[in-house]
Amino acid sequence: MGAGLGAYVLWGVFPLYFPLLEPAGGLEIVAHRVAWSLLFIALLLTVRRGWAQVRAIVADRRALLVLAAAAGLIAINWLVYVYAVNSGHVVESSLGYFINPLVSVVLGVAVFRERLRRLQWTAVGIAVLAVVVLTVDYGRPPWIALSLATSFGLYGLMKKLVRVEAAPGLFVETAVVFVPALVVIGVLEAHGNAAFGSAGVGNAFLLVSTGLATAVPLLLFAAAANRVPLSTVGLLQYVTPLIQLSIGVFVYDEPMPPARLAGFAIVWLALAVFTVDTLRQAHSTRRAAAGPLPVGV
Repeated sequence: MGAGLGAYVLWGVFPLYFPLLEPAGGLEIVAHRVAWSLLFIALLLTVRRGWAQVRAIVADRRALLVLAAAAGLIAINWLVYVYAVNSGHVVESSLGYFINPLVSVVLGVAVFRERLRRLQWTAVGIAVLAVVVLTVDYGRPPWIALSLATSFGLYGLMKKLVRVEAAPGLFVETAVVFVPALVVIGVLEAHGNAAFGSAGVGNAFLLVSTGLATAVPLLLFAAAANRVPLSTVGLLQYVTPLIQLSIGVFVYDEPMPPARLAGFAIVWLALAVFTVDTLRQAHSTRRAAAGPLPVGV
């Protein structure tokens, strides 16, 4: 459980981390995130002797195509998130990760023809109402939140379509977007618009650290997913948006007018309904797996 909590806490404090990378812009930050992540994971695979798993993925055309799609989706997610944090929309970005579980449920229905239980449908309906309320409050659809939830939900969907270990899978994903990332870095450097190398040693070190910041929580999450019950992981995922929301409101003083607070309260109600249903289902599954008690017990 400690590994899972560590992953979600690290993701939660990202709003404090990305502003430190300025004056680098969002595109440069994501490009360096890709480049240094690839290097860090390559070193990790070398230490763990995991290159055989990478070769197996590359030899599997279907797995390679799915992970390529996943790479594009997570790159979009990173771009939107960095933009949100560095443009003063931390609260709205937290909303995206609050509603992400519900988006994943809807995608399960649309793609895998999964059947939702009554409480799940209720939670989705309440979440739709919350989006309507927040659209009225913002004067526009909360596109940052919706983009983050949809891109990450689709990313999770891609990962569900192909079962691979965390480090080899992440290496293949980052390798897919590595060349575009290098092109971005090269163009920015050529035009004198890059922060790397021109904003001081400290800034360069921080940009290099994006590799660790990306890979470490993903590896912690993978370790937790293999050891912690799914219902526990489901509850832990709310740690990240709660931390993000707190940072947005109490650190960056982002506005939280009554209408916006009402919208978030409706989202939390939807998540409460969804969580109750998830815990009930997990309990029923455990009881069914245990079977009837022996006579006399």
